Amino acid sequence: MNTNFIDLTDRLTSPDTGIEPALWLPLLHLLSLGDPVAIADLAAVTGRTVPEISAALAAVPDTEYDGDGRIIGQGLTLRPTPHRLELGGEQLYTWCALDTLIFPALLGTTARIESTCHATGTPVRLRIGASGAAGVEPATAVVSLVNPEDMSSVRSAFCNQVHFFASPEAAQPWLAAHPGGSVVPVAEAHRIGTAMAGALLDETLPAQPAAPGKGAHRCAC
Repeated sequence: MNTNFIDLTDRLTSPDTGIEPALWLPLLHLLSLGDPVAIADLAAVTGRTVPEISAALAAVPDTEYDGDGRIIGQGLTLRPTPHRLELGGEQLYTWCALDTLIFPALLGTTARIESTCHATGTPVRLRIGASGAAGVEPATAVVSLVNPEDMSSVRSAFCNQVHFFASPEAAQPWLAAHPGGSVVPVAEAHRIGTAMAGALLDETLPAQPAAPGKGAHRCAC
């Protein structure tokens, strides 16, 4: 990775986003099971109090809740978006294209990904396995990236500009409208995502447990 992407990795895994890895990773495991997460359940898994969890969640203003106050999204979401992520038979979604490439590494699993080209609507499909990104269709697909100054609302500032495009050519209008942005091949975006996942996991050693009685999903991809 070049220095710009190393800086982006550092910033997305820094306290600037409000995300606490020691809380976020157990939340991702719970969300990956496909059901809304009660704050009390997240508190039980992490050994924190409900007020502590509520305060930590409030630091990430983009966190999604259902009508009962249960968590349904924080990067990984139960609410449909253009970015679909299949984990262990569960159909989930993510806030951005890069999320689909980060979460399999964070959850220790494989995945099927389906999205659409932000410019043309062309389907973009791939698999994430032990050997990395595979079966990318179309093979020319790229991912857009930005490095905004303010990361306090990570979904608005970053995720909403991180898309799949069917090719570098399809991304040209987006690049023209975002002079500070860039596009990289899916394989390079996966390497960036894996580096981010590694940095987050390093912060939470020893590994955080998944939900009681549950393990990370494994799916045949």
